[in-house]
Amino acid sequence: MFRTFIVGILLGLAAAGAVLYYFPVVNQSRENSLIVVHPNQGNTESFHINVPMDRIMIGASAQPNPLPAGLEWPADEQFADTRAELFKIRNAKDAVVGVASRVAASHAESGDIVEWVLHLPARGSVFLNMQTEPSEAGYRIGELRRGTREFSVLQGHVTERWVADTSGFEDAPAGRIELITALVSAEFDDEGVNDE
Repeated sequence: MFRTFIVGILLGLAAAGAVLYYFPVVNQSRENSLIVVHPNQGNTESFHINVPMDRIMIGASAQPNPLPAGLEWPADEQFADTRAELFKIRNAKDAVVGVASRVAASHAESGDIVEWVLHLPARGSVFLNMQTEPSEAGYRIGELRRGTREFSVLQGHVTERWVADTSGFEDAPAGRIELITALVSAEFDDEGVNDE
């Protein structure tokens, strides 16, 4: 009787595994990473956000058209000069590869901040701290402060810029936000020799 019970459990597990293999409950696909590797200089990867199509959420004090509609921003005075946005992010092939949040705030005591968090499923997340003022060329430069998973051993910087659409097409986006990362392993020094 005990043998029959054990054999039944094993056959049941095998059958359940076969069913899940041939009929997966979740069919997750991952876009290939489009990374450009530079000899002895790390790698770069480009992302962009089509505005307004890729905007998921926008919240700010006295925002005339919050997204989603009806979003109520906190009335507390400490949030008066804070703006938070959530976006879908796309790779160089225009495929959606993750989500990004952008927070911009101004405070008399702590100063101004612009921060991004990019989350790429199956790869990890990155936290970026940006300069508050763009350069003369129109770029805002930032630094990778922290990363998870494959980004946890990387360091480097990122550039952000707004590119207005000039195509004139009716259905074209107003423009796009471009984010270009330039990252290198933190486990090696400038000469490529392990620090340990």
